[in-house]
Amino acid sequence: MRFETLNELTLKIHAQAGEEIFTKAGAFIGGESFGGKNYQFEKVLLGPQGNPMAAAIGQIARRFTGENLPLMKVKCQGECVTYYANNQQHVTIIPLAQGETLSVESENLLAFNSDCRYSVRFLAQGVISQKGLATSTLTGVGPSAMVAVLSDGNPVVLTNQNSGSVLTADPDAIVCWTGSDPGFKLDLSWKNLIGQASGESYMFEWNRPATIVIPPSERKSG
Repeated sequence: MRFETLNELTLKIHAQAGEEIFTKAGAFIGGESFGGKNYQFEKVLLGPQGNPMAAAIGQIARRFTGENLPLMKVKCQGECVTYYANNQQHVTIIPLAQGETLSVESENLLAFNSDCRYSVRFLAQGVISQKGLATSTLTGVGPSAMVAVLSDGNPVVLTNQNSGSVLTADPDAIVCWTGSDPGFKLDLSWKNLIGQASGESYMFEWNRPATIVIPPSERKSG
C-alpha cells in the first residue's frame, strides 16, 4: 500500500487485493480500479480492532474523552487507487516504524492502514487549553504503517531528534507528534492580574526527542 499527497490537499492511496484502509467517514472523493469497481466501504461501528471486546472498550474510551472519530473501512478486492480529502485541509503523510507511536487530535486524523493500532490515552496536560487532556494514538505494528493527518494550512514540522533542542508549541495549535510526550509549561506573572499578559501563558514543551506538526492556525481556547 502506498500513501501519496496530490496538490497538498488530497490523499491518494494505491492498494492491492486484500488490503484495508481506515479513513474519516465521508472523506472519499474518487477512485480508480482495474476490471470494474473492486473496493467497498463499510462503516466501522466500534473500532478498527479485530477483537470485538477491545473494539468496544476502545469505543467507550474515545467517547468518554471526546476523541471519538467516525470511521469507515475501505476493503480492496483488487488493485485500486482511491482519493480522500476534507474541506480543503492540507494533508501530511507520516510513516511509522514498528513500535513508534503518533499522538494526534482525532479531528486531525484522515486515514491510516491496518499496520497501525488505533487507541486513545490520557495526557492530563491540558487544564487551560482546549486540547491536551486526551489524545488519539496510532502505533506501528506492521512493516508499512502509514497515517495521513489534516491541518488548516500548510504545517511546519519541527524536530529535535538530532539537535537536542527544546521544542515548544501552543497546545491549541498542535496537530500531532511522534517521540516523547510533552510537559506542560505555565508562564504566569503579575501582568496576568492586570490584563497585560502576552496571551501565550501556557505551552507544550518537549525536552526529549520528538517531532511535532504545527499548522499556521490554532483552535479557540477553552
